[in-house]
Amino acid sequence: MLRITLAIWLLCGAFIAKAQTADEAFRVPLKMVIQEIENRYSVKIRYPEDLVKEKYVSYAGWRFRPDVEKTMTNILASQDITFAKEGTGKYKLQAFQYHLKTPEEGKEQLAYLASLYSDAASWEKRKTELKSCMRNALKFDQLPAQPNSKPIITNKRIMDGYTVENVAIETLPGLYATGSLYRPLKAKGPVPVILSPDGHFGDGRYRADCQYRCAMQARMGAMSFSYDLFAWGESALQFKTEDHRRSLANTIQTLNGMRILDWLLTLKEADPKRVAISGASGGGSQTMLLTALDDRITVSAPVVMVSSYHSGGCPCESGMGVHLCGGGTNNVEVAAMAAPRPQLIVSDGKDWTQFVPQNEFPFLQRTYGFYGKTDLVTNVHLPQEGHDFGVNKRLALYEFLAKYLNLDIKRIQDKSGKIDESKCTIEAFPALYVFGEKGEKLPANAIRSFDELEKMVKK
Repeated sequence: MLRITLAIWLLCGAFIAKAQTADEAFRVPLKMVIQEIENRYSVKIRYPEDLVKEKYVSYAGWRFRPDVEKTMTNILASQDITFAKEGTGKYKLQAFQYHLKTPEEGKEQLAYLASLYSDAASWEKRKTELKSCMRNALKFDQLPAQPNSKPIITNKRIMDGYTVENVAIETLPGLYATGSLYRPLKAKGPVPVILSPDGHFGDGRYRADCQYRCAMQARMGAMSFSYDLFAWGESALQFKTEDHRRSLANTIQTLNGMRILDWLLTLKEADPKRVAISGASGGGSQTMLLTALDDRITVSAPVVMVSSYHSGGCPCESGMGVHLCGGGTNNVEVAAMAAPRPQLIVSDGKDWTQFVPQNEFPFLQRTYGFYGKTDLVTNVHLPQEGHDFGVNKRLALYEFLAKYLNLDIKRIQDKSGKIDESKCTIEAFPALYVFGEKGEKLPANAIRSFDELEKMVKK
């Protein structure tokens, strides 16, 4: 075995050293370079074959350094490939992911961003620049006006302490945002408004945890609107599933949230002074961005998404380049744009929010401190939990919303004072559809392809 390994090492090394010259840019097949790395540094590297197929490295031998990871960076960066350590002497390769940095790089970026401002005035200047750039990146100024059509509202279902109606709103000509509106059954005076954008979880807004969350908010005395991602749920009646990963989805989802809020605030019982938003994962991305751009939102709670090194892996979260604004930003600075409005950050120990207590939350506290309001930003960290909107995350949200929206938390507590979700009705998926079980009620003017949407925006 030793002889075979030595022979391979000599073969690879000889190929890299002698097979090419500067006339050919010392060009070597990537796969052979990876074999040389494995042999020279006694490591194991795994990768899908398609990732390295027919790829070559120019000046390959000149990229090697005494340190294996510096060598891999030098070589792989030229191929738009990154690596991750899986254990001692073990690495995996993957295509470059623009939305990801290492935790160390995220921490370094936070330190740099913190150096750009030191008080409320300098931060407000930065925030204004970011906000203007983000709106331009999303192409808001070139979007058509919202049609003057009335929302489509289905039959009202009466539950224990709340009601549910399904709603479709025409946010652009022929483009419908679909969701369900949960309202308190008996409400006195104006009631708070809560936007509940969906995230990238199986079953979309129809899943049980989403229904629990909105029903509980309504039972406490708020109206809560849960709505589909672009090209998910009933939006998939108008577009292909793969259209969800088109960059324009970033614009449409942000626009949908704003125009849904426009409508909600026309309802006579809506309180424009108490407007909240909360979503998890991709819904958390929407929560941060909408709060940053829309001053009508007074309270926010992004769940499992605030991270200095992860900007959202779906183009619907980061595809329009909003994170390139201001010379480069990240989700922590975007979340900081909510200051000094009350904000809850929910994080866990098993995804990219794992370092929030040490890295991201102190940055947010510093920003809130510019206004003397550090008490208005809160972090609930669940180190043993993962990437979801599980019950402990929902419980933290209920208490936060009750405090800052002046809701009656006693309505969702049992006799012992424990929050109880058992009185919520979890409906079968079709009950939440606006357009029928087969989409047969989709309006005649509905656009039916991404091409139609793209032409409308460009026009």
